[in-house]
Amino acid sequence: MSGPEADASTGANSESARAGGSGEFAGRSVVVTGGASGIGLATAKLLASRGARVAVLDRDMADSGHGLVSVIADVTDDAAVRSAVGEAVVALGDRLDILVNNAGIGAAGTVEDNSDDEWRRVLDVNLMGMVRATRAALPHLRRAAAETGQAAIVNTCSIAAIAGLPQRALYSASKGAVYSLTLAMAADHVRENIRVNCVAPGTVDTPWIGRLLDAAPDPAAERAALDARQPTGRLVSADEVAAAIAYLASPLAGATTGTVLSVDGGMSGLRIRPKP
Repeated sequence: MSGPEADASTGANSESARAGGSGEFAGRSVVVTGGASGIGLATAKLLASRGARVAVLDRDMADSGHGLVSVIADVTDDAAVRSAVGEAVVALGDRLDILVNNAGIGAAGTVEDNSDDEWRRVLDVNLMGMVRATRAALPHLRRAAAETGQAAIVNTCSIAAIAGLPQRALYSASKGAVYSLTLAMAADHVRENIRVNCVAPGTVDTPWIGRLLDAAPDPAAERAALDARQPTGRLVSADEVAAAIAYLASPLAGATTGTVLSVDGGMSGLRIRPKP
């Protein structure tokens, strides 16, 4: 997409966004990238329900039924991202307190299976998309931190960053970069009172996983295998990841920075015996 454009409902949504609400996020303004579906939409809705003014930046139009501002942009386009973030900030009352870097795409295969172009495409979205959104947001986040004492960035990482998963070489590499980027950003901006953290979900029941299951020779067996590799015996829900993001973004978590919060059903730390 050559440039951002707000959808037709942005003007109406701006008024509700400025109104804010009650809750721990009252008076805070948030941009969620990749917020039109899955984890991003669950996060946007949750933060709005807790009093935040929320704008969704996505290639697709977000559901405006939850008081969300929808701004259309592709995170692979730097100029579009800068313009969209600026537009969102204006719609949110000329401020930005929290950035949720959630936009991302999946990839399957071993290191041999994906072409150079596919490696570039996934890294461009999953890693550079976060870089572009953060660069555009930082001036606004600095201003919010100076006014309120803190601002926050939450990146969506993955258990794939720290656990060797089969058929996920490219995806794992992109999320490993997000893991390291989060820690480096936290160190860079801690003295500006901008907290930077990330969530590392396990396998989440999202549309992408649904498409993988649909393409499997035996979708039921594949679903059972994905359930079984998480000690809880089930997939993580988007709402559970959203709740973790909300904690890290919350002004109540003012002492939490440089943290990777696993929401993975125990995958990263538990080694349980198979069922008899």
